[in-house]
Amino acid sequence: MLTIEQRITSVVPSLVEEAVTAPSMHNAQPWKFVHRSGTRHLSLYGDPDRALPVGDPDNRGLHIGCGAALLNLRVAAAHRGWNAVARLLPDLRDPWRLADVMLEDSGKADLRLAGLHSAVRLRHTSRYPFSDEAVPPEILGELSAAALLEGTRLIIPGTWHAGAVLDLVHEAELCESADQAMRAEILAWTRMGKAGEGPDTEGVPAYAFGPRQYGVTAPVRDFDVPLGSRDRASAAFEERPQIALLGTAADLAVDWLRSGQAMERVLLEATADGLATSVISQPLEWPELRNLTRDPNSTMGFVHMIFRFGYGPSGPVTPRRPVSEVLDIT
Repeated sequence: MLTIEQRITSVVPSLVEEAVTAPSMHNAQPWKFVHRSGTRHLSLYGDPDRALPVGDPDNRGLHIGCGAALLNLRVAAAHRGWNAVARLLPDLRDPWRLADVMLEDSGKADLRLAGLHSAVRLRHTSRYPFSDEAVPPEILGELSAAALLEGTRLIIPGTWHAGAVLDLVHEAELCESADQAMRAEILAWTRMGKAGEGPDTEGVPAYAFGPRQYGVTAPVRDFDVPLGSRDRASAAFEERPQIALLGTAADLAVDWLRSGQAMERVLLEATADGLATSVISQPLEWPELRNLTRDPNSTMGFVHMIFRFGYGPSGPVTPRRPVSEVLDIT
């Protein structure tokens, strides 16, 4: 009969396979998992080789992406009846060691996390138009509760605040188009070939760009701008995008990791509720714009992610690196 440690070692690859379905900035997938065979421990590391020095110089986005992968790992463990206890930043001497996870077979798995398992592989970033149908208040309440469970806050901005944030998104796009280094970095993570052509395990593929917009109402990043491709169709997006802001009171690495877990929990909850989703980081990548995204009357000190919710296509599956590249079993 296998011990729990042996059973965990046998299932760790499948846990990691589900963990890495998480979103990350430009789909850079900046994570690495390490498991010591015969133990209940799994460590999550950030991968400095997949950092984005122009768009993410402080590695805030890297931490958020890795936090999202950690949340998926917790969901996958709960689905199998285990409790995944995560300790964030366990070794101050190694800033790339982001979390240690202990898998406990205690019979007390988090049922709320386990209930999100079916959404893990259904959640995809949608760069398509959404309908003008309003998201019901009770669903927005569920999403806010999901953020609170991870130690963060989700705010649904009022009309003036939402308009100000959308203006900042468009201002960030202008800054982006004028910055050659930023454009080059985005281009490096953009894949113009069809599925199966060229590197197809990372980056944002052309088939996930979505249509071009009539006007500039929706805060959807147009990865195709630096390339000048003209073979994409155009479409009218929703006139008033429904957005939400996720943030914390402080702005430390541990807050970024909590925000990443909250981001993914909110996205999974939204997916389970039938919503299409996308994340918006453009104004958060410019320090002079990031502080302007918050509501000055709010106790939320720092905004870490902006969401766009609605009813529409869920978006296609984007590529992921194989487990063999992101998991070391020693």
